[in-house]
Amino acid sequence: MQNVGIVGLGLIGGSLAKTIKLHTPYTVYGTDKNADTMRRAFLMEAIDGELTAETLPQCDVVLICLYPQGIIDYVTAHAADFKPDSLVIDCGGVKIGGKEKIAVMAGPCSIEGAEQALRIAQGVKAGGAALFRGGAYKPRTSPYSFQGLETEGILDMVKAREATGLPIVSELMSEDRIPEFEEYVDVVQIGARNMQNFQLLKAVGKMHKPVLLKRGLCNTIEEWIMSAEYIMAGGNEQVILCERGIRTFEKYTRNTLDLSAVPLIHEKTHLPVIVDPSHATGKANLVEPMMIAAVAAGADGLEVEVHYDPRHAWSDGAQCLTPDAFAQAMAKCRQVAWAIGRDM
Repeated sequence: MQNVGIVGLGLIGGSLAKTIKLHTPYTVYGTDKNADTMRRAFLMEAIDGELTAETLPQCDVVLICLYPQGIIDYVTAHAADFKPDSLVIDCGGVKIGGKEKIAVMAGPCSIEGAEQALRIAQGVKAGGAALFRGGAYKPRTSPYSFQGLETEGILDMVKAREATGLPIVSELMSEDRIPEFEEYVDVVQIGARNMQNFQLLKAVGKMHKPVLLKRGLCNTIEEWIMSAEYIMAGGNEQVILCERGIRTFEKYTRNTLDLSAVPLIHEKTHLPVIVDPSHATGKANLVEPMMIAAVAAGADGLEVEVHYDPRHAWSDGAQCLTPDAFAQAMAKCRQVAWAIGRDM
């Protein structure tokens, strides 16, 4: 790495610029809409030059120190000027992609109440999770299966976030719930069944939250990428892809986990890609080895289902790890991450 770009030279951006200049040999380019701030940055020798359309493509790392909407506006306006490497997406303070720490999202398939949500959130945080995932709106194969607590479940997750500090991830199923998700949810998940719900994808493209797009049950990688394009074409560049297994003739596992998708996505796109070994296998005893394999394949993150009492979980208990089993699996994954030069 040789060149660093910093967008926004206020308290955070300016401090970063001065620290990088003081302690590294890197060339620092900066930009700020305030002319006085730019002048001070040059006088204090915090930057070497202005970050422009000419210098932005030279930057190996770009630190965008703006409010969330400002980040979105800047990335949208300058998307074509970034160096062709992985983007880093900010998820409520958690970075996913590029050379960042491998991020793990963990929690129950279904939120069953405030006490359950908090207990599991505390358990997965202790095990090393960076985000708390949980289902409040549940797309079920049978109309007679539990469909989720809906808004009540989202608010239960918000309480868990307040207690643990973990950003929350939950699935959006319909456009009419977008205002609720904009207000309460940190990462908006689009499930496998909605991967080609193009009207929903267009609507999500106008949201201001990171979107976790799961691969469809029987979709090709090209179709999956095109669905991501629907979201980004609407203006939302904060897309994370999730490989969660596809249907094949194999019946022993719930789905077949296509780990080759991880390096292929990195090769064909700039987007981060994570792996969901829980839905891929449908069996708790297979989740740990697939977590390890996903890290080895280069996944930028994992999404794992965890419940303190899987036998009595309201949905998908067979594929849930206990908090203790999750912590043990994470310990093994960290060893693999270290071996391939990643942190976790």
